[in-house]
Amino acid sequence: MKKRTAIIAALASVLPIGQPFIIDIGAALTSAVVMFNIPEEAKAGNGDFYYNRGIKKYDRGDYYGAIADYTKAIEINARDADAYSNRGLAKNDLKDHYGAISDFTKAIEINPKHKDAYYNRGVSKQDLQDQYGAIADYTKAIEINSRDADAYYNRGLAKDDLKNYYGAIADYTQSINISPNADAYINRSLLKEAIGDLSGACFDAKKAIKLGDRDSDNESWIRDNC
Repeated sequence: MKKRTAIIAALASVLPIGQPFIIDIGAALTSAVVMFNIPEEAKAGNGDFYYNRGIKKYDRGDYYGAIADYTKAIEINARDADAYSNRGLAKNDLKDHYGAISDFTKAIEINPKHKDAYYNRGVSKQDLQDQYGAIADYTKAIEINSRDADAYYNRGLAKDDLKNYYGAIADYTQSINISPNADAYINRSLLKEAIGDLSGACFDAKKAIKLGDRDSDNESWIRDNC
């Protein structure tokens, strides 16, 4: 009945909750034809060129190529927080969680208000089962943007793993209030059942189905308990 969605994945995939945040800039609007016809000597000193090409490679699932381009962008501009943050995403997709955390941390050092770097560092820490560290990072992301439904949801998952059921319920509720989604209702239903609130658990399980959940275990649980 419980759905623990993949929190970070290739940007091309559509995730119901917790899609990673990749940072784009206006220069990305430049047509690919123009960008890839820039003379080699001009490319060498153009950090934006490598940055935007890194985004395109990441979108295609070429994480090693994306890392190489983000690294070139960083060599040209060592204060490019977005390049560090996006390189961290690619490293995390390659299961280099510690390398990803290092890049997200660098992005935060350059820009302490970099919400996406906090959020994505939380994801990497969660992948390493560092739930307390993940909670701290999601909390920072929420402090910067209190309407971040994904940060509330993922913080709820971390609290859930730590058996902080009431804290997790509160976070799932915040996520639902901002952006109703079936997964948050399913997870909140399970926790309400765990604390003895069967009527609340039934309400949430039924709500998840109305929002598109088709989990047979959930439907069976509703038939048996509601």
